[in-house]
Amino acid sequence: MKLNLDKQESEFLNRVIAHWEKEQLISEDQAQVLRNSAEVKGFDWMRLAKYSFWVALVCGAIAIGSLIISDKVINWLKSLYYTPDIIISIGAGIIAAGAFYLGRRRQKLTPERVFSNEATIFTGILFTACCIAYLGKTFDNGSGHYSLLFLLSVFVYGFLGIKLNSRLIWLFALVSLGSWFGTETGYQTKWSYYFLGMNYPLRFVLFGLVLLVGCYMLKGRKWIQPFWELTYVVGLLYLFLSLWLLSIFGNYGQLEEWLQVKQLSLYYWGIISLAVAGAFTLYGLKTKDGIAREFGITFVLIFIYTKYFEYLWNHIPYTLFFAILAVSFWFIGRKAEKIWNLDTQ
Repeated sequence: MKLNLDKQESEFLNRVIAHWEKEQLISEDQAQVLRNSAEVKGFDWMRLAKYSFWVALVCGAIAIGSLIISDKVINWLKSLYYTPDIIISIGAGIIAAGAFYLGRRRQKLTPERVFSNEATIFTGILFTACCIAYLGKTFDNGSGHYSLLFLLSVFVYGFLGIKLNSRLIWLFALVSLGSWFGTETGYQTKWSYYFLGMNYPLRFVLFGLVLLVGCYMLKGRKWIQPFWELTYVVGLLYLFLSLWLLSIFGNYGQLEEWLQVKQLSLYYWGIISLAVAGAFTLYGLKTKDGIAREFGITFVLIFIYTKYFEYLWNHIPYTLFFAILAVSFWFIGRKAEKIWNLDTQ
């Protein structure tokens, strides 16, 4: 039976075989046998399955929404208005537990059904959030300290992620961790614009750095190995997205304050952001860390073009503006093509 590959995988395999043949690691006959052992898929069914399940979830949500607006359902929901929050929390928890159990069982029995299994797990994640939210309403004393619910979510999702070996659940644990940090710093300052003199983007720059440091400190631990790369990527996303916002808004907490300053006066935040992205690029190139390299290069370009739009959009003719963009992207494309050709030789 031939190996069924998509077009990109087939091209990569052929480049590898050609390299081995060129270096005389395999004979011409062996190379031909290897080429004949694989064939290109006629259609990418896995991608269709992935998108179909996501569309199914969206359509299901729309269907539920359209059902809710009917008079009969609205009257039924009104009758549930006085249902104790703890009952709703317990009910959502039972549904979540059932979804997690079913998802885990399906993963063992039908591991090839990746996307349908993940959709079942995702249902459990949503009902877990509902369970925690109504649990918070049950014990709410009017303090407004709802960041504790996000903290509880971190531990619940973290435990479930490790127990069920689910990267999707672990992702929600990391998202909950960021949500807890944002809401907790807001609560501690009575929802003022600054926490220790920092607006939200600057706070999350530090949060991203701390998450990355923690990620590297835990790299050797066995329990985090299945989730280490995901945690690393999320930490970089927190860091670089926050740096990007910081390069635009600076350390201003109010939109009115930001509108009164010239964008050029915030140049130093752009320099800092560019320096961090450049440092990660160099680190990735030096250590062959592909994730750090790609994040660094991507955000170097994002930071540069963001400043280009900020500084020149209203100051030069549009013809010249887009001509410069065209030349710059052509130059980047040529350089990228040259590097790609060197990698494939």
